[in-house]
Amino acid sequence: MGIYFNPGNESFTKDKNSELYLDKTGLLEYLNRVVGTNANCISVSHARRFGKSHAAGMIDAYYSRGCDSSDLFKDTEIATKDSYKKYLNQYNVIHIDVSSFWDVYKDNIIEKIQEYIYDELEQVFGSQLDYTKMISSVLMSVYKITNIPFVIILDEWDCVIRNGGNEKLVHKYLAFLHLLFKSEESKAFLALAYITGILPIKKIKDESAFNNFREYTMLKSKQITRYFGFTEEEVKNLCDIYHMDFESVKAWYNGYLIDGLHMYNPNSVVQAMLDHDFDYYWKNTSSFESINTFITMNYEGLKDDVLAMLAGEKVRVNVNTFQNDLTTVASKDDALTALIHLGYLGYDADKKSAYVPNYEVAAAFELALQTGAWSEVAKSISKCDELLDATLDGDADKVAELVELAHETYTPIIKYNDENSLSCVLTMAYFTASAYYNIVREFPSGKGYADLVFIPRTNAGTRPAMIVELKYNKSADSAIQQIKERRYQGALSGYGDKILLVGINYSDDAKKLKKHTCIIEEIKSCD
Repeated sequence: MGIYFNPGNESFTKDKNSELYLDKTGLLEYLNRVVGTNANCISVSHARRFGKSHAAGMIDAYYSRGCDSSDLFKDTEIATKDSYKKYLNQYNVIHIDVSSFWDVYKDNIIEKIQEYIYDELEQVFGSQLDYTKMISSVLMSVYKITNIPFVIILDEWDCVIRNGGNEKLVHKYLAFLHLLFKSEESKAFLALAYITGILPIKKIKDESAFNNFREYTMLKSKQITRYFGFTEEEVKNLCDIYHMDFESVKAWYNGYLIDGLHMYNPNSVVQAMLDHDFDYYWKNTSSFESINTFITMNYEGLKDDVLAMLAGEKVRVNVNTFQNDLTTVASKDDALTALIHLGYLGYDADKKSAYVPNYEVAAAFELALQTGAWSEVAKSISKCDELLDATLDGDADKVAELVELAHETYTPIIKYNDENSLSCVLTMAYFTASAYYNIVREFPSGKGYADLVFIPRTNAGTRPAMIVELKYNKSADSAIQQIKERRYQGALSGYGDKILLVGINYSDDAKKLKKHTCIIEEIKSCD
């Protein structure tokens, strides 16, 4: 049993022994179907902390001859499948975490990867192998000696391409991978290839090294979507076990729509369950700085789109021009597509649109906006908590003042000449309220649709439900009257003993007097 050649099952053992473990071994059944076929090369390109490396450890434990994993898998989903015993611990496995080599070696990374593999092969096969030959020849020799094919796992395979500005090194690296996955020898010795990364396979002339790989990305993952991330059903079950409010978990960590499935960030959900708290667990990932990188490019229309998404809108995006790297981003569509692959935007394939998936990610954007050309936007967002507090305190004058600030900030970006535009701005102005409320625009209630309804979740504490009605060139009082006359409050009767009615009007009359006014009224929920 080695570290790189025929690793053991320690990684999967730790995962399985963790306080919170979800069985994703169904992935192995899919891999068993492609082992030894022309479809045996799998590339999984998902955002960080979406379970790719955990899956790699599971694949080690299942296929590697360096361990006996029968007890480890006996109570899992894969153990119930017909293919289970046929492939269990039957292969020579090579597992390389490319990022760990990159962190230390960089310019000579290829030589070092090969050196570490050869060192472990020598411990097993000694002088039977010629270690001066290229790696495909050496692995072919191992195959001839043992008659046992290889499963090759490369975790973070794309880090050389993501981080390397050295074109010569990139081409050399791709040639190395060609030996592993596309050479004549590999056709004989390769049973399965599983590679993981953040970005899809780069579109360059050397991509022939990968044209036999089936790709699974944040845009489309076909049959394996449910094995990366947590499904909604899984999260509901976890909420029952850990006594967490599902609606709050959904607001904070849901939002990734992949192949019609609502997927949750698994790392954040696990942390929230174990801590029994909601927090920005994902903001410290190494790709977080990418938000800054792309939004400060400020391509034409990018600011408009980012603000629209933060206000709950979806924006059209062409994902097909992206070259699958972080250095040749040449347009707004490229920037948004990169953020989709990094997990900072969701993607609706049916509408071909990007969106901010949840509150955790929205908060990451808030932090990123505190720079450069976005400083005025950040200033307005920083007032969001103050606006919510003023609303809850019934300070109508303060609310009007802060809405005015939001108006001044977003008017150059968002057309501000009707109630719908005002609604968009107000959603931004109450940005941080999403931590406690489900905010619904055009909420069906009574005899019509309320403009904005704030439905408190369990973590809202004593914060009441709120209805915000908007008027343009009318009056705040008429907004309050509309709420009462159309009985909008009726749909909120089950959310606490009181409801706040908030009427906001923006007047832009012929005298060019621009002014926001506000009236706040508290009523009993049964009124």
